Amino acid sequence: MKKTVIALLLSIVCCQLSTAQIGTWRNYLAYHDVQQIQAAGDDLFVLASNALYQYNQKDQSIVTYDKVNGLSDTNISHIRWCQKAKRLVVVYQNSNIDLVETNGNVTNISSLYTKPIIGDKTVSSVRIDDVYAYLICGFGIVKVNVQRAEIADTYTSSHPEYPTTLPDEDNSDYDKYIDLVKTLKPGGPKHNKFGFIRFINRKLYTCGGSYYTPGTVQVFDNQNQSWQIYQDENISETTGVQFIGTLCVDVRQTTDGEQVYAGSRTGLYEYLNGRFVNYYGYKNSPIERFNGVSENYQLVTGVKFYQDHSLYILNSQAPTASLICLKEGKFTKFNHDELMKLNDGGFTNKSNGNLSNMMVDTQGYMWFVNNHGRTPAFYRYNTATDELITYTNFVNQDGTTINIPGDGGVRCVAEDVDGNIWAGTSSGPLLLEKSQIESSNPVYTQVKVPRNDGTNYADYLLAGIDITAIVVDGGGRKWFSTNNNGVYLISADNMTQLQHFTTENSPLLSNTVQAMAINQDTGEVFFGTENGLCSYVSDATKTNEEMTKDNVWAYPNPVNPDYTGPITITGLSYNADVKILAANGAIVNEGKSNGGSYVWDGCDKKGRRVSSGVYMVATATKNGEKGTVCKIAVIR
Repeated sequence: MKKTVIALLLSIVCCQLSTAQIGTWRNYLAYHDVQQIQAAGDDLFVLASNALYQYNQKDQSIVTYDKVNGLSDTNISHIRWCQKAKRLVVVYQNSNIDLVETNGNVTNISSLYTKPIIGDKTVSSVRIDDVYAYLICGFGIVKVNVQRAEIADTYTSSHPEYPTTLPDEDNSDYDKYIDLVKTLKPGGPKHNKFGFIRFINRKLYTCGGSYYTPGTVQVFDNQNQSWQIYQDENISETTGVQFIGTLCVDVRQTTDGEQVYAGSRTGLYEYLNGRFVNYYGYKNSPIERFNGVSENYQLVTGVKFYQDHSLYILNSQAPTASLICLKEGKFTKFNHDELMKLNDGGFTNKSNGNLSNMMVDTQGYMWFVNNHGRTPAFYRYNTATDELITYTNFVNQDGTTINIPGDGGVRCVAEDVDGNIWAGTSSGPLLLEKSQIESSNPVYTQVKVPRNDGTNYADYLLAGIDITAIVVDGGGRKWFSTNNNGVYLISADNMTQLQHFTTENSPLLSNTVQAMAINQDTGEVFFGTENGLCSYVSDATKTNEEMTKDNVWAYPNPVNPDYTGPITITGLSYNADVKILAANGAIVNEGKSNGGSYVWDGCDKKGRRVSSGVYMVATATKNGEKGTVCKIAVIR
């Protein structure tokens, strides 16, 4: 039977795509700055950019370690090899401890991290003696039995048995192997700061996103799974100002290649195919210094290309104006009193403190926010007429004013599949329904989610939670990232919490997620944090207007005997009907697409794994129009 199925595969016409399984997590960590090296026989353990990898000197293989493949935490501060126990002691900045073996086994010791202790638990160094690791902390010394994976004792300075002598901290492995390891990095980004990310044309464009992160642009090519680090050396020597605090980026394709503009704390930087080509500041553009003096604070906090390839620029805390357009090498400055509301440092009506997060909706309007507590607001801008509409007074459908605290702001805006606008604020998400967008006194919807506990009570959706970013996937579902509350996935009808990812229940790198972006082709959602970049492959992708044999396909295909995960059909139209048929025409599974995807668990309607064979996937649009047929080969 297996031979028959394999032969039939040759006639399957649906497209094949190598992609990650739904539910898969990925980390994209930097390994650029080598900090510590520990030899373990033929293996070298390397701590680089606070992340860990293992290099085998015999076969020259490299294995990276992170929360996806076994580690318990992020931000490693120390590694030390215990020869007697044949384990690597891994200590994190939060005092969590992992023990790693050369075969990849990881054992966690969390008691130091979780136990309340008076004093500083931060580990400053690790000393090895026989099977013991001595962790030098602010409050004293922690003795770890590496062989038994337990804390054997703790000592404070008043302890009668406080160790007075300990082995020296040996750095000879670093000195011996550093030249070798410099040439053997696993690849990846250069920095782990991802406060701004944007997915465009199958590439993820990223930068640090805050004033004090490195001045650099890092681009991940999703198709080739490779990183390009834009030129970040010798730029300050050329411009005469610090190259620091890259805040935002946007890109367009030209006949000469990729033209990228990066807004920064110190002005505007232009790149062509990854090479720095131009700098714009107060001397050669309308960009202004925030106080009229400091060259290191020319705050370009937003950049966005428009449909006619004009680049729109937001210059926050500017003394005269903050909205600028660059087109065909010429700058135009637009004066809007609505943006001049910040009184600070002796300046009156200086432009708002943090104008950022620009996006263009399906109607062609440009939106951006003021993520600043003094004037929390968001704006709709008509580039054709220079009309700016300001949204500042937030009153919900119950007549209640939504107060945004002084240290908060409007963080972001996003458009959903119905043309509504969502604003993420430090007080929760607000929905500006399409019918309210043109209103002079719009009413904002705080979505009410029924408690379903036998009462008629309901709660506002994510009320009081600081929303940092919003993305909408192909199924119309909303992803909300937060400040210290992880990431929420909410259903398309806004009524159901489908996921809530945190560092405690998932490989998410931080509960504070500063930025998000989504690859609508694959459903991969990227989460940018100050601890690095990670992603989750969701079960919703973008839709197709028509379903044809060229754009509807299934993966994995064939389904091998040892595979027990989900089978995904993608390339579907919105809310499409999907039926999976056996060779005899019997329906083994059916349902509706989630955006452009449909997920089958490989079982029939009674929950039994289907037998070997070729299964037909029949599709139809939500209006009943016949779509296409795709085939899936199952080998048991």
